[in-house]
Amino acid sequence: MNLKNKTIAFIGAGNMGEALIRGLQAAGTMKPEQIIITDVREDRLEILSKAFGVRTLADNAAAVSAANIVLLAVKPQHMTKVLAGFRDAVTGDKLLISIAAGIPTTKIEGVLGGAPHVVRVMPNTPALVGAGATALCKGRHATDDDLETAEAILGAVGTTARTEEQYMDAVTALSGSGPAYIFLVAEAMTKAGIEVGLSEHVSRTLTQQTILGAARLMVESGELPAELRRRVTSPGGTTEAAIKVMNSHKLTEIFIEAIKAAADRGRELSGS
Repeated sequence: MNLKNKTIAFIGAGNMGEALIRGLQAAGTMKPEQIIITDVREDRLEILSKAFGVRTLADNAAAVSAANIVLLAVKPQHMTKVLAGFRDAVTGDKLLISIAAGIPTTKIEGVLGGAPHVVRVMPNTPALVGAGATALCKGRHATDDDLETAEAILGAVGTTARTEEQYMDAVTALSGSGPAYIFLVAEAMTKAGIEVGLSEHVSRTLTQQTILGAARLMVESGELPAELRRRVTSPGGTTEAAIKVMNSHKLTEIFIEAIKAAADRGRELSGS
């Protein structure tokens, strides 16, 4: 998808918005003059304008009027008020991309009225370092071209995958919250390393690189995790001893139960 003739307005310029701006510019996908940002914090606008050379506007409606693509990066609890403020500026040729957790496309469509093109996305925090995982789904009036446009934008900060909106709470539970699960594993591994005699620095360094290396090996080898685990688990060896303990505590079942709980909570928060 070629975005060279498009203008995008970021309504809200928090960490995720900044990550996307950085990614779009680093990838050469969009130039500074193609990007407009708004935010309630004037100091934030000044910081991002100096850092990336993007245009800033104080008025959301003016930004939406000037853009082909509108990226909604406001807090979920403020979404209705923000949408109502620029409703009259939304024409049928504009694409709205929402990264607000728990806000269904039907709610955005209902506030705006008419037949707006809405794509809902769920990125995660590794987007801040260009390694995000983002799921996308389209609203009732969005097209496959709209999805491709959204993929071109979110793809600047990581990997994208399409899904149906009914599964977005599951996405939130798996990849949206997922980095926290890995951080928890890293905490536990670091603590365990210290318990068996390593210094905190050595334990933390080895833990971080082990997680990074294992993730790269999964991605670049194309092998299933179960096969990679089998290869490193020699019968009667040290890895097998550790895996036996994890299995005895039903580690897999714990992860499944935890992710189901997160998905259930997501449905409660979104009212779905």
